[in-house]
Amino acid sequence: MRYLAIDLGDKRTGLALGDSQTRLASPVEMIGVPLALRGGAALIDAIQEALDRLVGAGAPCELVIGVPLIDGEETARSKLVRAFGKSVAEATGRIVHYQDESLTSSDADWSMARSGLTRQQKKARRDALAAAAILGDFLSALP
Repeated sequence: MRYLAIDLGDKRTGLALGDSQTRLASPVEMIGVPLALRGGAALIDAIQEALDRLVGAGAPCELVIGVPLIDGEETARSKLVRAFGKSVAEATGRIVHYQDESLTSSDADWSMARSGLTRQQKKARRDALAAAAILGDFLSALP
């Protein structure tokens, strides 16, 4: 099974692809559509377009969305992410899984620390790298 991971942000959303066979996750892109635009509908449209382009319209692919938990507990933000995930599932017809995203942005920052990239270049890659970390955690937990 192929998976598209989503690291949801207010201004930028990172995407990563992986599959259950290789259990490898790769950052693919960042979507620069704000979450608040058209009540989230614009971002859902952008995610659907990315799905169609990256895996093919109708091709089997499930979604993994990072959920921010604090000590394993739900937060106001995690509830917003789950509500958005439900909307994405309804709009795309895809199964949505949730994965704790604790420290994934920090992992992304650490992986780029000595990369030689400028601050702007790091900012552009950070969300996709965080999505790859979320997906990597999800894939490693599969039976």
